[in-house]
Amino acid sequence: MAKPRLAVVGIGLIGIRHAELVAASEDAELAAIADPSDAGPREAERLGTRHYADYREMLDAERLDGVYVAAPNQLHLEIGLACIERGIPAVIEKPLCDTLEAGADLVLASEAKGVPLLVGHHRRYNPRVEATRALLQRGELGRLVAVNAVWAVRKPDDYFVAWRRTAGGGPILINMIHDVDCLRHFCGEIAEVQAYGSSAVRGFEVEDTAVVAIRFAGGALGTVTLTDAAPSPWGWEAGSGDNPNIAASDENCYRFLGTDAALDFPNLTVWRGAGPEPASWAEKVFPTRLDWAGHEALPRQLAHFLEVIAGTAAPRIDGRDGLATLAATLAIKDAIHTGRPARPVAPPPAP
Repeated sequence: MAKPRLAVVGIGLIGIRHAELVAASEDAELAAIADPSDAGPREAERLGTRHYADYREMLDAERLDGVYVAAPNQLHLEIGLACIERGIPAVIEKPLCDTLEAGADLVLASEAKGVPLLVGHHRRYNPRVEATRALLQRGELGRLVAVNAVWAVRKPDDYFVAWRRTAGGGPILINMIHDVDCLRHFCGEIAEVQAYGSSAVRGFEVEDTAVVAIRFAGGALGTVTLTDAAPSPWGWEAGSGDNPNIAASDENCYRFLGTDAALDFPNLTVWRGAGPEPASWAEKVFPTRLDWAGHEALPRQLAHFLEVIAGTAAPRIDGRDGLATLAATLAIKDAIHTGRPARPVAPPPAP
């Protein structure tokens, strides 16, 4: 049986990783890449595939079974709609779109046409994320009380091409949205946020630093600290070793606090007292590091995408799930802009 033929639109930092992964896969074929930059032809030659400057020409010329959309956030709607109109399943890199209106249009079009749409919140495929969600759902920490998250790096100056410095870019939509998605996945829906942002270090139109307070629907509280202007060992990629472009540190980025125990993540260390009852402040708590295996989320996402294309699985992270994460993330930006608490906007009803 012929391998599914996949294409990638946009060969930036994440797009090239998708392209390399598909090109190396024994289960899929990299049919083409589309990118208008000068790097497009060079990367296509390196990967042994075809190059198109215009993604529309590629979609019409190639027989494709699936597409990765890794173009700038502002282009996700038009490229996603082009795939849906042609009946081609797509993985839309996070964020689903740069606005709620665009995201809703994309989700409704996917549902109306019956064309599968996946959102690229790839951390959910990581075994440590799966193990943590299962642990929380089993109640091993007791009732969840609070969670603290940190993501801090210093991005190099050449990272900041034009679209990353202006509205629709910025580390909240590019980076923090991953943490928002993980926290939704771990802790349940986000009911309300309060937030502050600053562009004092880089001076761009978009923020370089933000702090967020979260109230989850289940009653737990959370905080997130984000900056792309300060070096640190704390962040998902550094702690998990998930991204080869970011130096690994094996440090934690989240701390979960429950009524019975606490959890460091991603090293999966549970802290609890020696006895059957929760430890009081006078009692020592002891660490137990849990077993886990593997960290390659993107290959597992590809395997799942192939199952969706084959019709043997429904999307694990569909358009509505991605839209809910986008709504919570944009609520953070709204809270920064207004200086008042904000609530995620409810998604539109299904057709």
